[in-house]
Amino acid sequence: MLNSNIPLAERMRPSSFSQFVGQEHLVAPDAVLRKMIESRNLASFILWGPPGVGKTTLARIIAQDLERTFYSLSAVSSGVKDVRQIIDRSRSNKMFQKNSPILFIDEIHRFSKSQQDALLGAVEDGTVVLIGATTENPSFEVISPLLSRCQVYVLKPLGVKDLETLFERALKEDEYLKTLNIQVEETEAIFRLSGGDARKLLNIIEIVVSSYDQGETIVFNDEEVQKRLQKNIVLYDKNGEQHYDIISAFIKSIRGSDPNGAVYWLARMISGGEDPLFIARRMVILASEDIGLANPNAFLMANACFDAVHKIGMPEGRIPLSQTAIYLATSAKSNSAYRAIEEAFESVMRHGDLSVPLHLRNAPTELMKELGYAKDYKYAHDFEQNFVIQEFLPAEISGTSFYHPQDNAREKEISRFLERWGNKYSKV
Repeated sequence: MLNSNIPLAERMRPSSFSQFVGQEHLVAPDAVLRKMIESRNLASFILWGPPGVGKTTLARIIAQDLERTFYSLSAVSSGVKDVRQIIDRSRSNKMFQKNSPILFIDEIHRFSKSQQDALLGAVEDGTVVLIGATTENPSFEVISPLLSRCQVYVLKPLGVKDLETLFERALKEDEYLKTLNIQVEETEAIFRLSGGDARKLLNIIEIVVSSYDQGETIVFNDEEVQKRLQKNIVLYDKNGEQHYDIISAFIKSIRGSDPNGAVYWLARMISGGEDPLFIARRMVILASEDIGLANPNAFLMANACFDAVHKIGMPEGRIPLSQTAIYLATSAKSNSAYRAIEEAFESVMRHGDLSVPLHLRNAPTELMKELGYAKDYKYAHDFEQNFVIQEFLPAEISGTSFYHPQDNAREKEISRFLERWGNKYSKV
């Protein structure tokens, strides 16, 4: 292990704009965010970008540069009480402070609606300047009243040149690393595995270095980096390969009607820091794609779960997530709605824009009526049991079936309903 209790990523954290790497479109001398900071007239804003690109660091540098009090909260572990305490403290100290303090909220998208509501008044009256950081699209995750009071700045993954700068700086400037015998032969693997994430890059350096015995020459090449990482990285990475593997296992467990697998992979994602709204969104999709008409209530429940998690946040949100995962897993399954729209899309691509039959067209003008628009259209409610046989597809694909009821109780009823009126669907 490194002979320091402070992680390398923290030891290398920039403390000024001159040390900050990347995001030139925001922090270069003529960039929009830099100009606002230099004007000393700071307004609330949200930094949106992937992990490890400098959101927290940038907020700290701004506070230091403007000499403002800096409060920091994590939406994962903080609640309304914490927010109100900072707001009350800021109001009490207002007469002693030249400028409003900065309230930095990391992962602001994790705040529930009520938690975000608690910020509105203080942001609007200038009690605090809010700087939010999020990895999710603020348009979906931040309430509209708060979003309207904040500018959104988008941060980008770091490029190869940025990663090279960080890598070289760590080896040359870190008080511990510069005492070691380090030989750099190749960097492609370490840059690729970092994925444009500065924190991940520095963590990889730390893992590789710590895997060598004291006094050994530390070699950075593609083979060594990958070999030593495979032995040391076992944690869930919500932005890497395991992110996709575990959500895949979760979805397949539900599709395969296994509630035990579903809750296990759900627990793995939650304990690994996965965004609960991402999980809830995937269950909404699954409820239509894999359950669909076999149990229409599944879609309603998945939507209710998403709303509940958005309102109450975590850790309580794990309960409706578990309830919904188990409900979906134990529900009857059908992908008939999914297959129907896919077949319809294929028909559209194959046949192009077929003309709407005249009897189905609208006829708001006399000319259109004279041309035959709406002629011979049969209004279903004028007939017995509100049904009449007529063609609803273009002539070129008349009689085509896109929807095929599957073998479950609900769709057997649908199949009988359709057959009753002479529709040509395959019997279940």
